[in-house]
Amino acid sequence: MIIYEDLLFSRGAILEKYDAADIIFKEGTVAKYYFQIRYGTVKLNTFLEDGKEFVHGFPFDGHCIGESYLFTDHYYAINAIAITECEIIKISKAKFLQILLEKPDLMLEINKYMADRMHFRFMISSFLAISDPIVKLTKLFDHIKNYFGFEETYSFLIPYTRQQIATLTGLRVETVIRYVKKMQEQELVKIESTKIYY
Repeated sequence: MIIYEDLLFSRGAILEKYDAADIIFKEGTVAKYYFQIRYGTVKLNTFLEDGKEFVHGFPFDGHCIGESYLFTDHYYAINAIAITECEIIKISKAKFLQILLEKPDLMLEINKYMADRMHFRFMISSFLAISDPIVKLTKLFDHIKNYFGFEETYSFLIPYTRQQIATLTGLRVETVIRYVKKMQEQELVKIESTKIYY
């Protein structure tokens, strides 16, 4: 969680519920709110001219979305779409910026969060130059495991479906399934039912 919920609610934030496939904000619109996911998973994407989709990430419980646009006059260059049922805390841009002016330590937290997300996007972009699926999967799994502070072998449950992993790495779902099994054979991951532990 980036900003304590009690603080947001005390300043006028509201809680909104979204069903899977609901649009939270659209590319080309003005950023008017700070959004923080209480629970659920959101897809940040861009639709390309040929109809294909480029996915930037799948933020979930505790993450904020679209926050960098609150510091510029740019329109959103991404869409935010709920992919599960979500509860999202929403507060106006003006109230959000006022909180940051009054509590500069939160500005450092927001900056750290944005820097982490930028690092993730750079890493995902680098996947375009990597041809080995196991290297792609290992880089992704290493990053998210380290982000959440896990160190022990098989201690971290990968929070993405195989489809989401495929989308993030640019691989086909079938390729992800096949290479995750190979990673299990090499004792890089442990699979229990449909869950992947790294």
